[in-house]
Amino acid sequence: MGIAAVLATAMALDAVFGEPRWLWQKLPHPAVLMGRAINSLDVRWNTGHARRAKGVAAVILLAATALTISAILSQFGELVVVIVAAILIAQRSLCDHVAAVSSALRLSVGDGRAAVAMIVGRDTRDMDPPAVTRAAIESAAENFSDGVVAPLFWLAIGGLPGLILYKTINTADSMIGHRTPRHTQFGWAAARLDDLMNLIPARASALLIALLSRPRPRWAEIATEARQHRSPNAGWPEAAMARNIGVALSGPRAYHGKMQDHPFVNPHGLHQSGPAQIDATVTVLWRAWAVIFAFAVLCALLL
Repeated sequence: MGIAAVLATAMALDAVFGEPRWLWQKLPHPAVLMGRAINSLDVRWNTGHARRAKGVAAVILLAATALTISAILSQFGELVVVIVAAILIAQRSLCDHVAAVSSALRLSVGDGRAAVAMIVGRDTRDMDPPAVTRAAIESAAENFSDGVVAPLFWLAIGGLPGLILYKTINTADSMIGHRTPRHTQFGWAAARLDDLMNLIPARASALLIALLSRPRPRWAEIATEARQHRSPNAGWPEAAMARNIGVALSGPRAYHGKMQDHPFVNPHGLHQSGPAQIDATVTVLWRAWAVIFAFAVLCALLL
């Protein structure tokens, strides 16, 4: 089985089964194990002086561990590689979580806030329906890059070691790569390496979403707004998604009780968005997934 067949099979398994709760109620999810290792390093090493150097050492240790484990798992054959890849690809769970925000928002704004709080890190307590909608769509676009395209990219480039290394660094960035007094220094290496590993996948995600748009948006406009984003990568799929479904994204939002005045992405798009636009986003995610899957199947057949 070639790498294209591995990709296609893993994608299909993830799309059909997603994250089976019965399994992860009995066994720890690999992402949970990664999180425990990262948290342990954070507690033990993120103290005293030279925190940036300690953070670099932590990332080196995490990377070495990820590569060692993946090399061992690879020895058990392609079936294990496919299963692990299917577990670490997040298309089905991403779409399910985003769709849950739409369903909850149709019930009440309170339900919508509770649902979107499951997938975003910002304050949701005072969000109105359009703010809940924007948060869900932004999370969908960013996580399509981080949770689907990037894992597939690194699996294709580096096999199982590339995939597990990426997921480890991405998890580390989500836990310690924050610009807070505690993590600005210790999480610096994790954040910078995650930025580097997402450089190509983020732009590839944006290109795919843009190509699925009707009418086709101007790439220069997407690039301009993406470069204004607080993240070097997240702005690319967000700007493309905003134009695909015709909404304005980003804008003012609260983090840790403080409002931050971010500019709107696609400011001429619909501002009073709601569940219908979240549903449209989920449709785009599955259409983009289908293009990647079809390409992987075609490569598997040809190669």
